[in-house]
Amino acid sequence: MSKRYFNNYFMIRTLALLSLNLGIALGFKQQLPLRLNAAPIANIQANQSKSTPSTPSTPSTSNYEENSLGFDEQLWGKSGDKASMLKSIDHSLRYLETPAATRAYQNYPVQGISRDRVRRSLVRFRQLVNTSRSAAELQAAVKQEFSFYQSIGKDNKGTVQFTGYYEPIYQASRTQTAEFKYPLYKLPANFSSWKDPQPERVQLEGADGLQGGTSALAGNEIFWMRDRFEAILVQIQGSAELNLPDGSKTTVGFAGGTNFAYNSIGKELAKDGKVTASQLSLPGIIRYFRDNPLELNVYIPRYKRFVFMRETFNGEAMGSINVPVTPDRSIATDKSMMPPGALALVYTKFPYAIEGKSIQQKLVSRYVLDQDTGSAITGPGRVDYFMGTGKIAGDRAGITGGPGQLYYLLLKS
Repeated sequence: MSKRYFNNYFMIRTLALLSLNLGIALGFKQQLPLRLNAAPIANIQANQSKSTPSTPSTPSTSNYEENSLGFDEQLWGKSGDKASMLKSIDHSLRYLETPAATRAYQNYPVQGISRDRVRRSLVRFRQLVNTSRSAAELQAAVKQEFSFYQSIGKDNKGTVQFTGYYEPIYQASRTQTAEFKYPLYKLPANFSSWKDPQPERVQLEGADGLQGGTSALAGNEIFWMRDRFEAILVQIQGSAELNLPDGSKTTVGFAGGTNFAYNSIGKELAKDGKVTASQLSLPGIIRYFRDNPLELNVYIPRYKRFVFMRETFNGEAMGSINVPVTPDRSIATDKSMMPPGALALVYTKFPYAIEGKSIQQKLVSRYVLDQDTGSAITGPGRVDYFMGTGKIAGDRAGITGGPGQLYYLLLKS
């Protein structure tokens, strides 16, 4: 492993982020929330080996200039998403005016990061996106006006594990039929009074997901799916677009869930030797269950957490801060540690569809907004990146998984 260094003109500070409840750096013995780099240089471990779409390697700067951090070419060109970027910024600005944002930042543990500074940073960045004529011009302006705060990552060295999520599109029915028999449930009216230990998944729906009228959830069904694993993926992704038998469409979103920690079904399969490392992706897991449908009754119950949905009536997929998430511009992080709604910058490899067909990995630097969270996204070393809606987004999300870096951008003054 060799080290590559970014151009040292970036002011980079490391966020030794604290648990709000414990008041100590999560997983480390440090007592201070900030670690200021005496020499403002960000380094990254570079893996020179070639990667495949299903096994992305650690980001390498071999094909990029050293100052590629902050060079976001996706904002420009005929297929550029500048309008989406501006819309996502506006979503965060709207959130920052809410009482929820005031509460979230009231006792934020990292010195110098406040709701007002986050808001001013977004306003200025929005201006720069509008006035900059190229990725290089925006990069230069950001370098001059913003400080870079880096997440300590999972190893206290800045290594962050990235995954992707998306909004699937599935067939569903409002009524139970022989074809549509796997229910999605709304949040029970008495859920707030459920006592610990809460029931596990198998207790609520049975090993085969068809406990039906004998389930404690009977009467709370809102839709039925025709594929059991699709019903589970709706719960894991937290939202879905549903095509109904009469030709109409609707959407569902996260309504709540039991308090079990996230447990990866894919990792359970790998642990039992059912899939290899190269098959440990969403497409590989779907193929395994299609070839071995009875195994669903074995492995889905191991995902003990149960997620309830609500109909959102063709609304956009929503993040945890109650604003829509934007494809390629919204991320999910641990909101007990990371600044909600803030402007961030990710540096890692993501898969991209080439001409809508093949998927290829690409090392990118992307400006994003921190607008969501997830039960599997815990600690400073995890980021989930929203890919969008539909099959291509799902194909991308299903093979996203690799190390990178996460920075938060705040005005120097």
